[in-house]
Amino acid sequence: MGKMGKFLIFTLRVFLALLFLAVVLGLIAIARGYRLDFTKKSLSSTGILAISSSPKAAKIYINGDLRGVTDLNVALSPGTYSVEIKKDGFTSYNEKITLKGELVETVDPILFPVTPSLSPITNLGVTRAIPVDQSDNLILFVDNEDAEKDGIYLFEAGRKTLTFFPPVKTLILKSKLPLDVDFQKTTVYFSYDYKQAIFDFELADGSLISYLLSLDAENQEPFDVTASKDTLIDAWQSERTKETQKLVEVLPKEIRKIATSSFEVVSFTPDQTKLLYKAKKDVKLPLVINPPLIAANQAPEERVIKKNNLYVYDKREDKNYHVGDEESPSFLWYIDSKRLVFNEGRHITIMLYDGQSKQVLYSGPIEKGFFTTTSDGKILILANLNPQFNKFPDVYQVGIR
Repeated sequence: MGKMGKFLIFTLRVFLALLFLAVVLGLIAIARGYRLDFTKKSLSSTGILAISSSPKAAKIYINGDLRGVTDLNVALSPGTYSVEIKKDGFTSYNEKITLKGELVETVDPILFPVTPSLSPITNLGVTRAIPVDQSDNLILFVDNEDAEKDGIYLFEAGRKTLTFFPPVKTLILKSKLPLDVDFQKTTVYFSYDYKQAIFDFELADGSLISYLLSLDAENQEPFDVTASKDTLIDAWQSERTKETQKLVEVLPKEIRKIATSSFEVVSFTPDQTKLLYKAKKDVKLPLVINPPLIAANQAPEERVIKKNNLYVYDKREDKNYHVGDEESPSFLWYIDSKRLVFNEGRHITIMLYDGQSKQVLYSGPIEKGFFTTTSDGKILILANLNPQFNKFPDVYQVGIR
């Protein structure tokens, strides 16, 4: 083979190598979000919105323009976008997203039925209901002038049953308590393991009597602990504080120091990655991850915390969000550890842990503002759907999923 032939072969190999390298670099650039901008005649970086929803096949609007249905990945230039996700029969979802070049932002809302179903859970006629703190259980007070049924019951939401009405456990009948106890004025203190509780009953003369009741089985006779109530409650609180402290200990050390003196812990998420707390004093949270994670939540945070305000701290991303003040309702974590549920008066609302993207879960009848969430994503309320015939409400499950 002559020199010219060898040169042509060498040139071809170099060309193919350069072509292969160009293709690889092009694919890498596309994967990282770069696109050809023909108007500017340049290669511009883009970000990707990865949009999904539950249920799927929901319409996606970006800045008011229909872009497709879920699930969908959309490449966009860096900037702030208004994302709306709609599906007939379900609540719409809105979120503002700040998109950066070469990054993927995830939008994965849950869409809830506009008209959720109500399923009866009890048929006792419930005078009052109290959630058992961080468990799935409810304390139910029944006082319908029926000596065989009036009393205190335990409903276990997580217990599976084949019967239409899930069984409730009798804790004690009212006939075994002093005649003049008032269930509406009863205060309950739970043990740290939720196996016992102290019930403070107010009598007709205004005095209090305290009974220790087991939550595991029916109590044949109440055990009077009026004299030792404070000692028991202090012991339980000490154990509860130890359990909370174990969770606080896994926070970054810079935050842990402040949390010990300045946080009143309300609750951790089910996956223990986020902390809902009330500030006990004004203080500034230092940056633990500096610079911040590139793909972290872009919602505005607040690191200068104010006394009596409510915040959520995300330990994975070192982000702190203001979610309420001392006038705010009580917040409960939803099962996915991403959302907070609360009662706004006329309806039960859910929002992201950063305080954004509110959605109405339920706006139907509800008694005494009572509601709670369960570990399998249910919402339980007290409601009286037939007040003409029923004097008291019952517990209902709201069909939101």
